[in-house]
Amino acid sequence: MADAEECREALEQLSRNLAKATGDVRKAAELDRSLSCRITDLDLTFTGRLREGSIQGLDEAPGSPAGKADIRLTMSSDDLVALVGGRLNFASAWATGRVRLEAGFRDLLRLRTLL
Repeated sequence: MADAEECREALEQLSRNLAKATGDVRKAAELDRSLSCRITDLDLTFTGRLREGSIQGLDEAPGSPAGKADIRLTMSSDDLVALVGGRLNFASAWATGRVRLEAGFRDLLRLRTLL
């Protein structure tokens, strides 16, 4: 099981990856939406804002998210680290229920290029 610091680093790496993206991926990452990532095995939630192609203002708090973010991810700590590290495919993890993604329909359409 990954710890909270490893999860934070994975999210920061994801932010760096998004900032370097080009084309359709860059376009999708330029949404301006609130974001939460619930880490089930640590009972921890990271929150921030997807803005200008990166995750900004990353905070963490114990338990479930205090509010409902525009884009909501739920997964285990190991799955987060594996996704960002390229060892787990998002589509297959989502299809098998290892990762949950909740967002409005329009956001899902734009985010599909990231997945």
